[in-house]
Amino acid sequence: MILSVILIILGFILLIKGADLLVDGASDIAKKFHIPEIIIGLTIVSIGTSMPELVVSIASSLDGRPDMSMGNVIGSNICNLLLILGLSTVIRPIKFQRETRLIEIPMCLFFTIIFMIFCNTGAEISKIEGFILIALFIIFISYTVFMSKKGEQFDKEDTIVEIQADTKQVSTFKSILFIIVGIIGLKIGGDLTVDNAVIIAERFGISEKIISLTILAIGTSLPELVTSVVAAIKGNSDIAIGNIIGSNIFNMLLIIGIVSIINPIAYNMSYNLDMGMLIVGIVLLSLFPLIPPKNRMNRPNGVVYLVLYAIYMTLLFNI
Repeated sequence: MILSVILIILGFILLIKGADLLVDGASDIAKKFHIPEIIIGLTIVSIGTSMPELVVSIASSLDGRPDMSMGNVIGSNICNLLLILGLSTVIRPIKFQRETRLIEIPMCLFFTIIFMIFCNTGAEISKIEGFILIALFIIFISYTVFMSKKGEQFDKEDTIVEIQADTKQVSTFKSILFIIVGIIGLKIGGDLTVDNAVIIAERFGISEKIISLTILAIGTSLPELVTSVVAAIKGNSDIAIGNIIGSNIFNMLLIIGIVSIINPIAYNMSYNLDMGMLIVGIVLLSLFPLIPPKNRMNRPNGVVYLVLYAIYMTLLFNI
């Protein structure tokens, strides 16, 4: 037990340092190549921080526990949205760029609804549905490639301060090295934290469903948590929100798509409560930019998310 606690602390240290390097490297790349930071957040950062979910979900499927894969992804998405984005916003309000308001948030909502429909038809996500999810992910990646070239023109109504304020020159090699080392640090730190948290939870007799929706979900979301919080502190709000939206899409489309192709995932209808909470969170995210002062997610909005997450956790342990 003591060793597990020590390893969890070590995992947190690696997560924090890895996130710091990842954010710095990604931000430098965005400035150097004039790529909107929201696109960097949607791709490099979100995929890098979602590696723990991918590894845990595939391992769970290969071990004959696809239900845990589903719980991990749904729980992680709720954690990403309500806890992580809420906390990041409380630290520093987030400005929504035009493309985020008009395209990325609606796209995330659309993908989530498709995901929920697949879950509730046929009592499982089949291999065919898995291929459809992966096809949707390819469409999403194609969009990010397009926006990496056209994003600044599309977003010309909003000032992207971070890209214009290039105060220091960092070599591309060094920036890429920061990103790689950061992702490795996040992966090792996430593994140490999750594995030892599960060991402690099992000793206290916590059920597999609760473990997947809470400890695994929060644990595998630790890279997103630390990365988004660090990005918020550094003033890189586009990386923070891009990380959350990109990670949620990555989790639903690519991870569940791959896992269901390996082994069709039986869906437990009890997860519909969790799916409902996820839908509510995304709908609220689409409404926040419309509430004065417009185009921003302010601290009160972040508090709303944190309260919703507290309510969700209370329901989870009492239903």
